[in-house]
Amino acid sequence: MEAGPVESLSVVYQSQDFLVVNKHWDLRIDSRMWRETPTLQKQLRLRFPELADPDTYYGFRFCHQLDFSTSGALCVALNKAAAGSAYKCFKERRVTKAYLALVRGHVQESRMTINYAIGRNSTEGRAHTMCIEGTQGCENPKPSVTELVVLEHGLYAGDPVSKVLLQPLTGRTHQLRVHCSALSHPVVGDLTYGQASGREDQPFRMMLHAFYLRIPTHTECVEACTPDPFVPTLDACWSPHTLVRSLDQLVQVLRAAPDPEPAEGSPGPCRAPTPSTRPPETEAQRASCLQWLSEWTLEPDN
Repeated sequence: MEAGPVESLSVVYQSQDFLVVNKHWDLRIDSRMWRETPTLQKQLRLRFPELADPDTYYGFRFCHQLDFSTSGALCVALNKAAAGSAYKCFKERRVTKAYLALVRGHVQESRMTINYAIGRNSTEGRAHTMCIEGTQGCENPKPSVTELVVLEHGLYAGDPVSKVLLQPLTGRTHQLRVHCSALSHPVVGDLTYGQASGREDQPFRMMLHAFYLRIPTHTECVEACTPDPFVPTLDACWSPHTLVRSLDQLVQVLRAAPDPEPAEGSPGPCRAPTPSTRPPETEAQRASCLQWLSEWTLEPDN
């Protein structure tokens, strides 16, 4: 199976200031390779030519990133002011993100907090990968926290697999994939951090999907929930047999959870205001934000 054509673009949220699209797996946000290839940027230009912004590097202001292999919710700001408000939410860690994944093995604990610091891997041949603190070649590890909830146990192509909901509380590169691998439950189809065995020949994609996204900007609550791609009707190799936790119940919990408090006591529209204890934004932080808005680019896909 291959990534969808340039004509296929699934929009799950749209307003005057934001779009949230359901990015296809194995799809780059943009590409500077010599050969023609489908990209999210091309899909957006084809579907929304009037929204393209020639002043930006990619033609659109992507508010965050998803790995090439990861599908799901990706937010696009439609003007500089909206991009700035989204940037502020990400910087203050007020964004709620939740991912679905199929991971190898049956995870025994129904809920856990994964707390491994993550750093760059300096090992020869692994320069573009990450690793956890304490492993050989791990440079400059930073605190990284992920919440994991088990949804189902089952089999994928005959091998034991768990379906889980992952909520990153920090935003490190490849965080979810590294944390799952550190638990000895790598994401199915993850050839970078997965198990080096013939079992990875079966999946047609990496089984990681950005399921839920909420960005509580000052003027608008951007909230989107994408369809669950890990169901037997879409992939006959996946055969769940034990329900541990209802996904619908978890969605209700996500929607009802209070947003982290904003800086300077300025509540967003998603939740009721709470007293703020954060210091005001410094001039250096403000300058960094302005530079990000004027010279915004993405890191290359790993």
